[in-house]
Amino acid sequence: MTDSADIVEHRPLIIAGTGSAGLTAAIYAARSNNDPLVFEGDEPGGQLTLTSEVENFPGFPEGIGGAEFINDAKAQAKRFGAEVQNGVVERVDDSARPFRVELTNGDVYTADAVIAASGASARTLGIPGEDELMGYGLSTCATCDGAFFRGEDMLVVGGGDAAMEEASFLTKFADTVYIVHRREEFRAEDYWIDRVMEHVDEGNIEIMRNTEVTELHGTPEDGVESATLVRHPEGHPTEKLDDPETEQWEFEVGAAFYAIGHTPNTDYLEDTGVDLDDEGYVRTTGGHGGGQTETAVDGLFGAGDVVDYHYQQAVTAAGMGCKAAIDADDYLEDLKRAEATAGETAAADD
Repeated sequence: MTDSADIVEHRPLIIAGTGSAGLTAAIYAARSNNDPLVFEGDEPGGQLTLTSEVENFPGFPEGIGGAEFINDAKAQAKRFGAEVQNGVVERVDDSARPFRVELTNGDVYTADAVIAASGASARTLGIPGEDELMGYGLSTCATCDGAFFRGEDMLVVGGGDAAMEEASFLTKFADTVYIVHRREEFRAEDYWIDRVMEHVDEGNIEIMRNTEVTELHGTPEDGVESATLVRHPEGHPTEKLDDPETEQWEFEVGAAFYAIGHTPNTDYLEDTGVDLDDEGYVRTTGGHGGGQTETAVDGLFGAGDVVDYHYQQAVTAAGMGCKAAIDADDYLEDLKRAEATAGETAAADD
């Protein structure tokens, strides 16, 4: 049993994350009278707050700022009774019920059900200009932001499936797409490499092998204007900057896209019975019918980019957040019925 002395509060439902999935789950859960408590985490709003304009979410014909979208969704959840708090979930203890949810600041809460909607953080290069230009010409989502830069030359950084797919997608809008890859060989599947090579033959894509970006130049007002590139014939040029064979030059470009992967925010689930894949993404039941967001732990559900490593769109995350809230509501209703039955049996035995 959980020691009640150190418990800040008990709630029927706790939701980790305030991105599109978490806030949609909060809206549905609050409207179902499940009194959700939502923790924002250390990246409030998730990936959407890195997007200056959201134009592909239904209902916003003129588009909406990413931060504005999150703030409106948060206000909508609060309107129906959801409570949103700053806090990073450090650990979930599923060894007993209710769940014990521990925050990094030491606070402890308990909950009958938990929705993991903590998203995935895009990997970055950590180079100068990155922080200033993220969302202003630098993006981690070609599907989200590619259309903003029609007619521009665009950089795509990466060499895996995501980079090949995003580069191919960006040919719809770009003058020329330049793939920057630090090695000679790509890690992508042959299918995607073949697709890219078709675009190379058509003049839509150019490949810069054994090349890395070391700095981005521009301003939030004017966006990305150029990038500093380095190249070495044996690859990994940033490890060989003092080598005389390493070239460095400034390259004019109107937008840059990172496609070097995401890291799911699931550290707090590692000691639970939740099944995580090799990359750390939550495995859910999926399939048809109800319970699609269930995990291997009864009462713990997964939604959004913490589960979905492929689509990673605001609208798909919102849909999964809706499913998770409905699945959690079904679970909580079953829990109430089981408790009521147990109470009736105990009374009869007396």
